[in-house]
Amino acid sequence: MNGIGKILIVMGLVFLLAGAILVLAGKFPGFKSLPGDIIIKRANFSIYFPIGTSLLISLILTLVIFLWRKFGA
Repeated sequence: MNGIGKILIVMGLVFLLAGAILVLAGKFPGFKSLPGDIIIKRANFSIYFPIGTSLLISLILTLVIFLWRKFGA
């Protein structure tokens, strides 16, 4: 049970950090859309496909997990 508690604490901190980034990212103009994000605007609707943002987040998470496994526990 001790290991599960540590995992839950780490996951909670990750979610807290991700939430803070999402709240603060809206205040900076560069984070609203990256190159590669597809935006389709029509008269009645708009669609946003964050492909570039998804690739960037995936790259960052892959790097973090790699470094954690290499140098962490």
